[in-house]
Amino acid sequence: MSDLGTTTGIDELPGILPVFPLTGALLLSTCQLPLNVFEPRYVDMVHDAMEGHRLIGMIQPRDPEDTSHEPSLYDIGCVGKICEFSEMPNGMYQITLEGICRFRIVEELADRLTKYRQVMVSYDTYHMDMNSSPIGQVNRKDLQNVLRHFLEFEDEKADWDMLNSLDDDNLINSLSMICPFSPVEKQALLEASDIAKRGELLISLLTMMMQQGNVNRTLQ
Repeated sequence: MSDLGTTTGIDELPGILPVFPLTGALLLSTCQLPLNVFEPRYVDMVHDAMEGHRLIGMIQPRDPEDTSHEPSLYDIGCVGKICEFSEMPNGMYQITLEGICRFRIVEELADRLTKYRQVMVSYDTYHMDMNSSPIGQVNRKDLQNVLRHFLEFEDEKADWDMLNSLDDDNLINSLSMICPFSPVEKQALLEASDIAKRGELLISLLTMMMQQGNVNRTLQ
């Protein structure tokens, strides 16, 4: 089942969100994140979301090594709307979230009735996520240069016509989500104040990744 419509106004976003803590998962506005949901409490969460506003908050645990039932969470995540949904024969759900807007956790609900976690959130400082950034916020020449070198280093190819056709928001957010960054680096990209800052950070991280790779190859 597919629903490509999105929530269009920040005033429509709920003050309480169910959250899906997942290390290394980055969701940003205008982009889509496919997920396989099999843990019972998150199957319940998706079921409840489908019967309501279809909104789920993606957020990372602070410590990737924390295997506790409810690890400490970062303060900032991104709310996404379920735009694609299918139920598998084994009871697992396959969903796709479309990123809408970042949020900051105000408080986690202690007296909840659900097995999954719920948080009270604020969107106050992230209104810009729901509006397209002005053209020219990103240094595309520098980005294309470092991305070209990075892909050559990784022996990968890119569809440059497709990449060049994207606006600044979609280009930077898509690359931030798909590039193989660490959880801490992905959180830094999420928390960047605007698309220009995220673009600068993306270029820096790709450059550092290549430099580190060259060092490792030299040492081998």
